[in-house]
Amino acid sequence: MHQHPHHPRSRGRRARRHPLNGAFAALTALAAFVGLGLGPAPDAHAADNPYERGPAPTTASIEAVRGPYAVSEYRVSSLAATGFGGGTIHYPTTTADGTFGAIAVSPGYTGTESTIAWLGPRLASQGFVVFTIETLTLFDQPDSRGRQLLAALDHLTRVSPLRGRVDSSRLGVMGHSMGGGGSLEAAKSRPSLQAAVPLTPWNLDKTWPELRTPTLVVGADGDSIAPVRSHAEPFYESLPSSLDRAYLELNGASHFAPNSPDTTIAKYSIAWLKRFIDNDTRYEQFLCPLPRPSLTIEEYRGNCPHTS
Repeated sequence: MHQHPHHPRSRGRRARRHPLNGAFAALTALAAFVGLGLGPAPDAHAADNPYERGPAPTTASIEAVRGPYAVSEYRVSSLAATGFGGGTIHYPTTTADGTFGAIAVSPGYTGTESTIAWLGPRLASQGFVVFTIETLTLFDQPDSRGRQLLAALDHLTRVSPLRGRVDSSRLGVMGHSMGGGGSLEAAKSRPSLQAAVPLTPWNLDKTWPELRTPTLVVGADGDSIAPVRSHAEPFYESLPSSLDRAYLELNGASHFAPNSPDTTIAKYSIAWLKRFIDNDTRYEQFLCPLPRPSLTIEEYRGNCPHTS
């Protein structure tokens, strides 16, 4: 785990001016230049991680319905989309912070964009561009949904009028049910993806040793459509043990838990996406040590510390 300790800006008292001979002045300037602490220094944490966005997180901020960024949206019609069914781009309104990482989100079998729409503004308000998509048909299988997630990301970074707001090197995928299975397919096809979060995923392929993308698998203990024993758990267990991976099983939840606002899903998805798309180690605290069982968490597994 690459820790980036916080270095607050210097708050020391201003040094009193006094005469300096030329040699000592030169040494002082050199020491300041190489970072020996003589004189004020820039925010080293921000310099270490140029992808960091937003204020330092708290439990309250990561669980909030809306994060620190005001959000706007842009509709992409099916006629303007190639390889997927259109959708809605949710994005931070400000341009003051530069570009943002981006995530494409797919609905599940027979589901429309509306079933995963809540994730758009919720994730975008934390500092991401989020593309919640419609699929080509309601019945597309996971491999097709995986291709559509990648097509949506390509649209976002190459064609969309919002492409200038996106860092095309920092992308991730999410999806519900067959869309969750599709997010695994997308990560398999495009190892450069920075994060994948399959939500109560379904896929006939049970093993994913090829994945190189940090993956958080979210299952539900009451899922009768994609039971965790035959879907989420084997998906997680088959991921390489060296990969940054985690398994969150929701307590008292059904297959359709991701279809409506859910604080536990949002909290750990945000932490995962921030940690691996933004390389933001400020969010490590929510992932390591591993969360303990609670009223909303049946179990949580993962490898700590994270290595990416």
